[in-house]
Amino acid sequence: MFNLFNDTVVAGTASTEIQCSNEKLFDFIGNQLLTNYPRWSPEVRELEQLTTGSITQGTLCRQVRVDQGNQSESTFKVVIFNPTSRICFEGVSNPFRCDYVLEATDQNATRISFTFELLRLELHMRPFEKLIRFAVQDGSERTVRNIRKLIEAEH
Repeated sequence: MFNLFNDTVVAGTASTEIQCSNEKLFDFIGNQLLTNYPRWSPEVRELEQLTTGSITQGTLCRQVRVDQGNQSESTFKVVIFNPTSRICFEGVSNPFRCDYVLEATDQNATRISFTFELLRLELHMRPFEKLIRFAVQDGSERTVRNIRKLIEAEH
């Protein structure tokens, strides 16, 4: 049968050093995800937690985004939640992954590495793969810039 999906992952990666301890940075990104995610990713117009309790591995959330004028809704699940070092969530309804890895470079600085992966391209998206790759990389770089700007302004 015909393969309607491109199995190639489209990924964007960016990293930067932020003048903040990794504990404070993880608190901003992980523990306060519901408050801060729409701040560093202004495309997120609605964000709600679907499970009860604190953000942790297994937490489900729903988001509504507007990307380049196109509104989409998706559900994602926190699949990795390692306090002070990593939070990763994956799309449940759409094939994507967002991974934030934190590494202390000294007591007052942390390197954040962010990777966004679009895990599958649908048939109608294939002709635009190069543009999608550019947009994903640009969005990854913008994400780390926004997080650095927000966290350094607060601390």
